[in-house]
Amino acid sequence: MLVKDVMNADVKTIGPNETVKKSAILMNEYDIGSLIVVDDEKMVGIITERDLLKKIVAKSKESSKVKVRNVMNRRVIMIDPETSLSDAADIMNEHKIKKLPVLHEDNLVGIVTATDIIAAQPKMVEDLSKLFALQKQKTHVAG
Repeated sequence: MLVKDVMNADVKTIGPNETVKKSAILMNEYDIGSLIVVDDEKMVGIITERDLLKKIVAKSKESSKVKVRNVMNRRVIMIDPETSLSDAADIMNEHKIKKLPVLHEDNLVGIVTATDIIAAQPKMVEDLSKLFALQKQKTHVAG
């Protein structure tokens, strides 16, 4: 199974000059844990709930006065939609991250999360179980 099979293509974004408060409002509104930061249609970073906790709440900063560009992570690990889920999971483990923006030819086409990959695993097991059941049926028919 590939990243494109489980990714969310409805990526929520925010501009770098928006306030951190607005990012929190959007994350809450869409019930998501991150926003991709986009400037002139180009991905320039990611802001996560963890960024808000560590860089705003824990430091008692006013979220309505801090810009996203001052909190976002500029070093974003990205992935191609044709990447296998196993490789995506390996990348997440290697970099200790839970979200991967999905880019195709430098265009943001989705986001895949650790939750997406975990949710896909039962379907993969179910598909493989069907394969084994089919093989077992063929063996009984042939015997």
